[in-house]
Amino acid sequence: MPEPGNLRFLRVLVTVLTITMIGGLIAVFSVIVIRFPNAGAPLALPSEIALPEGVEAEAVTLMRDRVLVVSGDEILVFSADGALLQRVALQN
Repeated sequence: MPEPGNLRFLRVLVTVLTITMIGGLIAVFSVIVIRFPNAGAPLALPSEIALPEGVEAEAVTLMRDRVLVVSGDEILVFSADGALLQRVALQN
């Protein structure tokens, strides 16, 4: 018994859409692998950071060569080895 034309069209359409979806997934995964082959070196924390007297850390941000510590109304900038480089006062 021959297959109706609409059913054959639907089967071909589903097959083409499946192949397109598989191709799209392969393209997305290959772009991710090519663009992000390695995450780079992890950021290194200093072994110890000595906060000045009376300062309590509220937030810490890591940079490649700096560590920023937010404390109330100021930001403390430390080098990668833990030495205090700068104190920046925040204005209200």
